Amino acid sequence: MKVYSKQQLALRNGQDKPEIWVAFRGIIYDVSASRLWKNGKHYEHWAGQDLTEELTDAPHSEKVFEKFQAIGQLV
Repeated sequence: MKVYSKQQLALRNGQDKPEIWVAFRGIIYDVSASRLWKNGKHYEHWAGQDLTEELTDAPHSEKVFEKFQAIGQLV
């Protein structure tokens, strides 16, 4: 699996590049196809970030990431 830095992840925010990526527990997921991440925003969460700490406030579990393709590791 390819390795990406936080700076590289930050560019995949749906604004600077067309990709919409988020990280969770060190794995980067491509959420570009999700209508819930349109324009790089999902409720109060922004793409291009590590969402590990923010998941505790979400109304869903970490299983939500199972439907997205894991594309890399965050270092």
